[in-house]
Amino acid sequence: MMELLTQFTGGNEVAQAVLVLSVISVTGLALSGIKFRGVGLGSTAVLFAGLFFGEIGWHIRPEVLDFVREFGLILFVFTIGMQIGPGFFASLKKGGLPANLCAAAVVIGGAGLTVLIAWLLGIGPVAAAGLFSGATTNTPALGAAQQALAVVPGVDASAKALPALAYAVAYPGGVFGIIFCILLLRVMFGIRPERELEAFERERRGVQSPLNRRNLLITNPNLDGLAIGAIPGLRETNITISRVQHAGSEAVCVATPDAIIHTGDTILAVGSVNALEDFRRIVGEHSDADLMVLSPHILFQRAIVTKKQVLGKTLRQLELHTTYNVVVTRFMRGDVEMPADHDTRLHFGDTLQVVGDQQGLEQVVALLGDSPKALLTTNFLPVFLGLALGVAVGLIPFAIPGLPVPVRLGLAGGPLVVAIALSRIGHIGRVVWYFPAGVNQALRELGIVLFLACVGLKAGSQFIATLLSPQGLTWLLAGFCITLLPILVVGIVGRAVLKMNYVTLSGIIAGSMTDPPALGFANALLKSDAPSEAYASVYPLTMLLRIICAQLLILVFC
Repeated sequence: MMELLTQFTGGNEVAQAVLVLSVISVTGLALSGIKFRGVGLGSTAVLFAGLFFGEIGWHIRPEVLDFVREFGLILFVFTIGMQIGPGFFASLKKGGLPANLCAAAVVIGGAGLTVLIAWLLGIGPVAAAGLFSGATTNTPALGAAQQALAVVPGVDASAKALPALAYAVAYPGGVFGIIFCILLLRVMFGIRPERELEAFERERRGVQSPLNRRNLLITNPNLDGLAIGAIPGLRETNITISRVQHAGSEAVCVATPDAIIHTGDTILAVGSVNALEDFRRIVGEHSDADLMVLSPHILFQRAIVTKKQVLGKTLRQLELHTTYNVVVTRFMRGDVEMPADHDTRLHFGDTLQVVGDQQGLEQVVALLGDSPKALLTTNFLPVFLGLALGVAVGLIPFAIPGLPVPVRLGLAGGPLVVAIALSRIGHIGRVVWYFPAGVNQALRELGIVLFLACVGLKAGSQFIATLLSPQGLTWLLAGFCITLLPILVVGIVGRAVLKMNYVTLSGIIAGSMTDPPALGFANALLKSDAPSEAYASVYPLTMLLRIICAQLLILVFC
């Protein structure tokens, strides 16, 4: 078969490489659509397609294979970093701390168990790193292990194929082992998913109340003569005031922060239900007046931040209320709607709700840009600049006492760390670190498909023989233990000790293994996308820890 392909391409190695990788990718992506009860291999099917074609003798030049594999890995982890970066530090705040601690325990526990099992069963550290990556279904960890292996002196070429082989052997057990743990925890604790979902929704409604409007009458004499921006509790309750009607007047005005209020004035406040009630106790009482109806000349409009000149600036710096007589009452970043205040710093793609008259709104919209088309336009300068910075950072060596060679973040860790940092910064000068969601997804899928196709093709010639050998069966059993034990221990502690809701716990389990099939199963089991919240909150830290642990398994024990 390979001879026919060589004859067809006339010995053109570039054409041959493109055809081989394309056939593998098409086959794998076709298989990725096959699911059993909602669970499938996803893009990892490309790895098994590569193993098959490698087994029947297909190949491409080693230099080309290595380049495509590493470029695919760099592209994959960089786009992951761009996606998770904006929420990375937010996920480590107090609200997500227990979830991230549980997820980190799964990762570190799995790495420790890998070392123990490798020692008990006599598995070498090179294969152990592949087992850790496959049993935890984490492809970037495999890439990190291979990167670390490349800098370890004295490793022969045959050993460099072991991580991919061990990964492929352990991966299927990892996918189904995670799902088995989610089901086992349900049985162990007698959990009824519908009740857990109801409790989760009640708790979420209490924590993340939607924003509401309320008309309030000022009766507190201590507020007489104060500027709106100086009202006590305004910042603490996270309330925004959009309109004000002074006592004895029928006119309704935009409530700029420097507007003076008096007893008997009516204000329109925006905030959560609980915050509005707390604020009402400070200022006075409910009002029967509806300032929205009484102010037809005051309008509100949503505007998207797309002008580079305003990026990184706060609303205080823009002085919209003094220049244009408008007030920003709320803003959306991603899918989250939040009240706006003077310290709100603008990011590309933020959507602001602005209140004011027609002229002021038109001027503010022009200032902010409000170009939906700009959100769909991809500037590739930040892409390649970010890739270059990521590779450069990944190659910087730093010494750790006790390790025989300096540690590098490598081509997996460097681009990931840089992407997280750049997406968090948002922009540098006129360079905006923003990718449309569809573009990010496309580049990420392209990267992982190229990486897995090359990994599978390189390891394929040894896969079947390894799988059917005593060594392969040992790897299979070891990988299954590495998958199950950390999840069960953390799951039991999370449920019995920390009293975690099953919705949150299942999302943490799937996220701690960075496993989309397991998340899909949890969502189907609970008939809701609610587990995705916990999955997203632990995913950034988990991904970073798995990449670091995979490298350490190689550098410390080789």
